[in-house]
Amino acid sequence: MQKFLKSLKQGLTASALLAVAVTNVQTVAAQDDKTLLGAGSSFINPLFSKMFSDYNAKTGIQVNYQSIGSGGGILQLTNKTVDFGASDGPLNDEQTAKFGVPVLHIPQASGAVVVTYNLPGDNNNLSLTPDIIADIFLGKVKTWNDARITAINKGVNIPGLPILVAHRSDGSGTTNIFTNYLSKVSPEWKTKVGSAGAVNWPAGLGGKGNEGVAGLVKQTPGAIGYVELIYALQNKMDYAKIQNKKGKFILPSIASVTAAGNVALPADSKIFITDTDAPDGYPIAGFTWVLIYKEQNYNSRTKDRATKLLKLLWWNIHEGQAFTQPLNYSPLSKEALKVAEKILKSATYDGKAIL
Repeated sequence: MQKFLKSLKQGLTASALLAVAVTNVQTVAAQDDKTLLGAGSSFINPLFSKMFSDYNAKTGIQVNYQSIGSGGGILQLTNKTVDFGASDGPLNDEQTAKFGVPVLHIPQASGAVVVTYNLPGDNNNLSLTPDIIADIFLGKVKTWNDARITAINKGVNIPGLPILVAHRSDGSGTTNIFTNYLSKVSPEWKTKVGSAGAVNWPAGLGGKGNEGVAGLVKQTPGAIGYVELIYALQNKMDYAKIQNKKGKFILPSIASVTAAGNVALPADSKIFITDTDAPDGYPIAGFTWVLIYKEQNYNSRTKDRATKLLKLLWWNIHEGQAFTQPLNYSPLSKEALKVAEKILKSATYDGKAIL
């Protein structure tokens, strides 16, 4: 009996020590206000990587950002496992309802979603019209030498390869931008597929993240997909000139995305800028946002942690904008910056403004 009691006491002691250890780990994690956690958009990941590295060098604050797609970032913020999410599409009604409390959208920059493809020969910057793009992704245009494609690319030797569509397999803000565009230019797409961060694709193979789609296209002759411009540039991939609403074939660039984004933002900053009216605007462009809870006192968060988060985001929309153009993103306009500042200043801790 004494041996049993001694064993039980040792077991209880070990359990108690384990409980204390776990509590200490949790306490340390909760008090680690020098590491902020974020997750979401792969669209903005190249920009965030540079921004957060520079911010760490200047302030000592580390930002652990996971490029898991906008849908994943929204889910993690919903579950309160990160300080911020990042998305290239604003929250829809269903997502907003799941949060149950106000969530702020702070615009960070805008960028281009490019239609990238893999064809042998000198086929860089093929011209594509909205109806052709929609029909390719609907699975209706099946070969590259289709008469509609060759008719607008006279003098270009386009091989008769079968077309393989590559699309996102995860919830994605890039998909949100792309399908929002397709829904505006194709009634059939709008009816059959629609616009969302995740859709039932009529054709093709899925890849995770911008990285996954770029990889699929690059390794598959005849493939076509959609990625953020920086991924096409980094991987030295061809991408198309897209006919805009004014009939011009436009290459994605800082200038053409800036032209598309030269619009008045609503007070909550939630807007799509696809299928722009701007004569020189690129038609498949969009903003990307950081998402945070308006009330920052939740899950035993300290005011100090909330303040560090808000200071980081303030830096992003000011000094951090210097990194946008070198990475082929368009910086916030003066009007967009004013909206972003006002939104950040509305964030609270115990109901009182943090900034």
